[in-house]
Amino acid sequence: MTDTAPRQNRASSGGSAASQTLSRGIRILEILAEAPSPLSIDDVASELGVHRSNAYRLLRTFEEHGLVGRDSSGRLALGARMASLAASVAHDLQAEALPELSSVANELGMTCFLAVRDRDQCTTLVSVEPRHAIASVAQRPGASHPMTAGAPGKAIVAQLPRREWPADMSEALRSEIDDVVARGFATSFNEVIPSVQSVAVPLALRGRQPAAVAVVHVAPTLDVDRIVDRLTRSTAAISDALGG
Repeated sequence: MTDTAPRQNRASSGGSAASQTLSRGIRILEILAEAPSPLSIDDVASELGVHRSNAYRLLRTFEEHGLVGRDSSGRLALGARMASLAASVAHDLQAEALPELSSVANELGMTCFLAVRDRDQCTTLVSVEPRHAIASVAQRPGASHPMTAGAPGKAIVAQLPRREWPADMSEALRSEIDDVVARGFATSFNEVIPSVQSVAVPLALRGRQPAAVAVVHVAPTLDVDRIVDRLTRSTAAISDALGG
């Protein structure tokens, strides 16, 4: 009896420490994914709020597994192994969506991407930039933002039962989502990326989380009707290919 409690305490403490380490490791990957350019170890440590040596140990582990790599100056970015892991996420959906996204991107001259619901976030699963556009907006796979912001997020919320809508939504946003449900598409400007416009169409797939196909552009005006028509045809093609 005397030794039982200390053993439980040690196990609990070890589990907590392991959970914290795992959480920090996951956060490092998020930090690198969100960074616009490679980061130094000090940058990562600062973002993570830990000592440089702690960040270094975690980064070295990721490097050993190919999840983090270094550029010629020694700065850190996600490694090539991350791409192969990401490609296995919803592989069939990515495979069916990619040709459609490429077609839309090159036809409209805008970055086209597929976003999916990830808990209370809208996360980019796959993205294609146009081949010959003078200027386009980069939309990184893995990039996330709240479902309550941006056209694809609102197109995702519009597919949920009202009881599952985020509790912190304003009445104005609730009214806007009702409009999205009625008209079948969502728009946004200056909500996620400054000065960027987005148009999104809901993508409902049986047995999957709600998704959306969207474009982003910096043009001052957009032919929304043309974009919606093109995105609607793409979502129909993706849905048909995956059996509805």
